[in-house]
Amino acid sequence: MSTNKKVRTLIPVFTIDMGGIPIKQALPTTKVNQVDPFLLLHHGKLKYRKHGKAIHQGIGPHPHRGFSPVTFIVNGEIHHRDSRGNNQIAKKGEVQWMHAGSGIIHSERPSQKLVDQNEYNEFVQLWINSPAAKKMQPPKYQYIPEDEIPKFHSGDNQVCTKLITGTYGDLKGKIIAESELLILWSTAHGPGKGTFDLPKGFNAMLYTINGEIKLKNYGKVEKECLVVFENEGDQITVETMDATEFLILCGAPLNEKMVQQGPFVMNSETEILEAMRDYQMGKMGILIEE
Repeated sequence: MSTNKKVRTLIPVFTIDMGGIPIKQALPTTKVNQVDPFLLLHHGKLKYRKHGKAIHQGIGPHPHRGFSPVTFIVNGEIHHRDSRGNNQIAKKGEVQWMHAGSGIIHSERPSQKLVDQNEYNEFVQLWINSPAAKKMQPPKYQYIPEDEIPKFHSGDNQVCTKLITGTYGDLKGKIIAESELLILWSTAHGPGKGTFDLPKGFNAMLYTINGEIKLKNYGKVEKECLVVFENEGDQITVETMDATEFLILCGAPLNEKMVQQGPFVMNSETEILEAMRDYQMGKMGILIEE
């Protein structure tokens, strides 16, 4: 018999300054450093200079190693370029999934079309730790067009959910992750109710992007809040009142020592120093944007 998960903690976002760009952060916090394997959750809304070139706006080239930065495009268009030659514009409702592996340099810019139309980008970026055995694998970039993402509906047909990675019932996500994950992206246009079966033994969270929800046995959760669930139980029931968007994030804990220094996430201080050295020596490649 299925039992509902209880809420361990609720984290409303707080604003941080990321190199002059205000970003909302739900993870990490002073009280919750990580929810293994999830390391960071940022929610951003970026406006751009209408008459500027897109290639000079947004977030310029920067390195990563040892984890997967994953970007959910809530609104707008994000142009991803990296030192492995990937060059891709992802649109509203799509996901850019990059495993940084042994090291990669990428940029996250608006598309020129978005700038010309004076529109904004809204996105959620999630950092997912990689197991030690996969941290030094060659980097890879994955992108699935909106119409190819597997979807399912709630019993009342009001909540539509995209399966980003993992398996759900008979569905299999098209993105291949480095560890065991289940990531769902749900949207409701009005009142609705959905019950979600979650894998036993996985750490589980829910992030409200837009709109508020009601969680069974808990109550209201406002927008821009991260819910961290207790490990017991294997399902959650979400009720929506109006237009709502939320992410369900589940992962098998890695239970490994983690050392993070800025954009590098490794298992020891020595490996962090190696990452810095390799980046400075150009071993993570060069990104020439054009």
